[in-house]
Amino acid sequence: MQQIGNLDTLAGSLVSRVRDAVHDGTLPDGERVNEVHLAEKLGVSRTPLREALNRLVSEQILTLRPRHGYSVPAMTLAGFEAEYAIRPILDVAALELAGLPSREALDEIDRLNHAILAAQTMAGRIDADDAFHLKLLAHCPNPVLLDLIRHMMLRTRRYEFAYFRECRPFLSMADEHARIIVALRRGDLAGACDALRSNLTSGLDPIRVWLSARTPPSQT
Repeated sequence: MQQIGNLDTLAGSLVSRVRDAVHDGTLPDGERVNEVHLAEKLGVSRTPLREALNRLVSEQILTLRPRHGYSVPAMTLAGFEAEYAIRPILDVAALELAGLPSREALDEIDRLNHAILAAQTMAGRIDADDAFHLKLLAHCPNPVLLDLIRHMMLRTRRYEFAYFRECRPFLSMADEHARIIVALRRGDLAGACDALRSNLTSGLDPIRVWLSARTPPSQT
């Protein structure tokens, strides 16, 4: 049992490491995962690595095809549209269920928004943005809905990393978050939901343009 537990712990650690490699482009989109080379690079055997890869398949971070193995799905405009259409629906529904937060919770949400501007790295800024949204929705009484939101955050991260890495745009998310906070402080839940929906959709056009330019027409 101890050996099984250790294997499970190692596989769990590898899930995070391989997921990060997908997000930061170390494992490029559209490419096959070479298990032998990856195991050597990570300093592990193929058994826990394969367990980790299978978990990432279940998260839809990787794909697995017979006689082909594991691959990083290509980032396409069609995939982007399908995945990013989900968060505005899920997050707004969760905020509606959560209701108006307490003053203390709002102060913490505001602090997390300032942390986005203070972040020194791309990964830190994306982490801070995710933390803001999760705190905003923390009092949603539906744990399944919150799990779906966390899952979609993981699935869409590689688009954000790749776009910010290649284009390095100025991020106005903190200003958009401030509008959500202002609405909540004045007790306007509907207004906050509208501002949240806008936050999750307003910055997508530049990514669409970028994807259209980098994606072969046959894959759009």
